[in-house]
Amino acid sequence: MSTPLVTITPDASVAEAASLMRDEGINALLVPTTEVGIVTSTDVIDTVAQGVDPADTPVSAVMTDAVETVPPGLRLTEAAAMMENFGISHLPVVDDDFVGMVSSTDITAEIS
Repeated sequence: MSTPLVTITPDASVAEAASLMRDEGINALLVPTTEVGIVTSTDVIDTVAQGVDPADTPVSAVMTDAVETVPPGLRLTEAAAMMENFGISHLPVVDDDFVGMVSSTDITAEIS
């Protein structure tokens, strides 16, 4: 799991999200809203590919909301199975608060 968890507000621009991901060397940001959301590098790429200006587009317009989360004690195989079943690459790790993010890259590195 990657820690600390990097977050961005839903009203930040997609361009800001892209810069933050680049600076942090990550591919996803948690968007703490009423329901936890996530914005990924794929969301950024899709925005640009559609000809939409990322500087004028809020994260809330492209993020996935109500994402799956996992507890810190979840077994690696269970997290991998969830990613496969839901067709996702990132799972926020939540205890009483947000703890980190487990990604398919984390799982691949762990089993290699």
